[in-house]
Amino acid sequence: MDVSWIPFSETQLLIIYVVFFGAALAKGITGLGFSTACLPFLVLALGLRETLPLLLLPSLSSNVLVMRDAGPLKATVSRFWPMFLAQIPGVFLGLWLLNWLDGGLAAAILGTVLIVYCVFALARPALYLSSATARYLRLPCGFVTGSVNGLTGSQVMPVMPYLLSLQLQPQQLVQAINASFTVSSVMMVIGLTQLGLLTVPVAVVSIVGLIPVYFGIKIGSRLREKFSPEMFRKLVLFTLIGLGGVLIMRLGFMP
Repeated sequence: MDVSWIPFSETQLLIIYVVFFGAALAKGITGLGFSTACLPFLVLALGLRETLPLLLLPSLSSNVLVMRDAGPLKATVSRFWPMFLAQIPGVFLGLWLLNWLDGGLAAAILGTVLIVYCVFALARPALYLSSATARYLRLPCGFVTGSVNGLTGSQVMPVMPYLLSLQLQPQQLVQAINASFTVSSVMMVIGLTQLGLLTVPVAVVSIVGLIPVYFGIKIGSRLREKFSPEMFRKLVLFTLIGLGGVLIMRLGFMP
């Protein structure tokens, strides 16, 4: 079968699907975000601009499923719609910067974001925001989250610490985080298509990637009882810190 229309070599496809499976396995065992675990591996192998469109469909589908299982969204949307709305121009600003900046610099920024997030996740600081401060920060938090997502593909900063600081019920926290991820992902689909980075062949590769993602999450969920999720989670986070450092250091060796 002629697959010359696919913009990746056989080796690259193998790397993509192995990383997809590994990230989904980590998600199944620990609950860590699929995109966060995938990003540094694929960026080092393929480049940032090539990686971002590959992650959208698996990430979007998993976010929608999690939101559906978490219950009605009405209360979450009613409370956080200004933040979600602010993400939209933020994503497009980030994509404009991605298209304008050197790819190595954008990857180094991703490395920095990953390290900050992983240190935060390891430290688990007790954060608290008053209702008034939280309302004031909704718009800037949404805009910055969208901008970081558009530029680097990372969806977790600063929205994750912001939402954790609100002391939400677990169900509403899951809904709010995944709603934020979904809004950003939909805008990324639109923006990356306009930039010519999300094409039909790339979308096909991404759709096929749903297969290893599905099995990775299923197997990871079953392995959760046999492994220590917390120890595995720390191992993944320290690995991501190391890869983030590689992304930063690589900038210094680029011509």
